[in-house]
Amino acid sequence: MFNAIKSKLRDMGTIKQLCERAEKHALHDRQPEPGAEHFLLAALEMEDGTARRAFQAAGMDPDGLKAAIAQQYVAALESIGLAVEPTADHHDAVARPPAPGAYHAAPSGQDVMQALADSRNQHAPLLGAHVVAVVAAMPHGIAARALRGMGSDPVLLRTMAEEVAASYSPAT
Repeated sequence: MFNAIKSKLRDMGTIKQLCERAEKHALHDRQPEPGAEHFLLAALEMEDGTARRAFQAAGMDPDGLKAAIAQQYVAALESIGLAVEPTADHHDAVARPPAPGAYHAAPSGQDVMQALADSRNQHAPLLGAHVVAVVAAMPHGIAARALRGMGSDPVLLRTMAEEVAASYSPAT
């Protein structure tokens, strides 16, 4: 019972960190709420390193994700007739503080969090690879299009993420 409580507390800290980082990425992208793509970027920053290992095991460069997401934003705007130039670092972006009150995510971000909650029936820690597996299974949205734009095989990425998560031990 003590291990179950300890696991839940550890996961709460991980979720807090994941949400804060996803929100930071959303604000950087001038989005009011984090979507699945922002949670994926946040997972790549997690200290456990499993999200990055999952990308690499699937033959993908995790450092290319941010540019692939930016390209999807550009493509979406161009599809409605708006010409834009992508900026890699948004130096001209106005920094906004996170919104006060209850945490809010975009619908795709809510889907990520719900899928993570639904899958948390074990005492193993919540890892970045779990986020990768959830997002890789999403057929639509910015994150899915960005992954496809990177040449991702979603089934392979999800499988690799699940394998990395299953083989994780804190000593690795």
